[in-house]
Amino acid sequence: MQMIITDAWLTKSGTLYLSGRRLVLLLVLSAFVVMLLAVGLYHWVFLKGAREGWPVVGSLVRLVVKDEFEQRERFVRENLDVMARKLGEMQVRMMQLESLGERVSGLAGVNPTELKTATGQGGVLVSGPALTLQDLQVTLDDIESLTHQRTDLFTVMESRLFERKMQSMLIPTQKPVAQGDVGSAFGWRLDPFTGRSALHTGLDFQAESGTPVLAAAGGVVVTQEYHPEYGHMIEIDHGNDLLSRYAHASKTLVKKGDLIKRGQKIAEVGSTGRSTGAHLHFEVLVQGVFQDPQKFLLARQPHQATQLAQAAPGKILPRAHSNAPMSR
Repeated sequence: MQMIITDAWLTKSGTLYLSGRRLVLLLVLSAFVVMLLAVGLYHWVFLKGAREGWPVVGSLVRLVVKDEFEQRERFVRENLDVMARKLGEMQVRMMQLESLGERVSGLAGVNPTELKTATGQGGVLVSGPALTLQDLQVTLDDIESLTHQRTDLFTVMESRLFERKMQSMLIPTQKPVAQGDVGSAFGWRLDPFTGRSALHTGLDFQAESGTPVLAAAGGVVVTQEYHPEYGHMIEIDHGNDLLSRYAHASKTLVKKGDLIKRGQKIAEVGSTGRSTGAHLHFEVLVQGVFQDPQKFLLARQPHQATQLAQAAPGKILPRAHSNAPMSR
């Protein structure tokens, strides 16, 4: 492309040659400059018109701002409605947790009134003003405070339940011989050696020699010795003045001071001491007084076993000592 430029003052002329590429670049640059000028003029007119209150420009600005505010308010309102629904669901779940806590508190030994369960609510729906952000924040603060309270209470209940579980593990409710049957029960009977009436202070489990003897509960071995009446004997202290005794063993596998777990093999069935044949003699003592072991073995529920351990020892039975010879 060829362009001729003429100077009217100096009566001179010049020639400018533009290729197709240069012409396109020139047109793009010109369009860009025009666009910048238009944008600058648009902003200047609207800003100046808005500040000085020009009739037409001011009205347009107010319409634009009003529409923007309406859109923003609608967006906030929609989000508040969604959050309000979620908040309602959270309140329902909190009420369910309170109901659950009230049921569990009895098992944990916590007074249910400490939960301060919310009263029931209901009635005809009468719509009120829309929920505001402040109302939402207040409700969230209330739920947060209630959550902290419930967390503390559930922590207490967890501690109580764990304590009870540990106590139940220390109550002799585990059968000491897995496959053995009871041959002689607790109570008065005819002594197999003298033929006279005598107190049988435990349970006799019939089993073959060498059958594993299992600890009825966890505890500490306080006695492991050979006794003239009991033969090879083991005594386990379970705490709270509760003790279990295992007699007539052919072999003992633990020693004094050992920590024992429930169900752990501690000895093997035998016929040592004052015995007529292979069997395990099993005793339970509370505060040194013989108790019927069958009551403990039948008390499979932890709270029942705890009640047995905490019950006062019977007055009709004599106080016993670990080395007191009794009829077998």
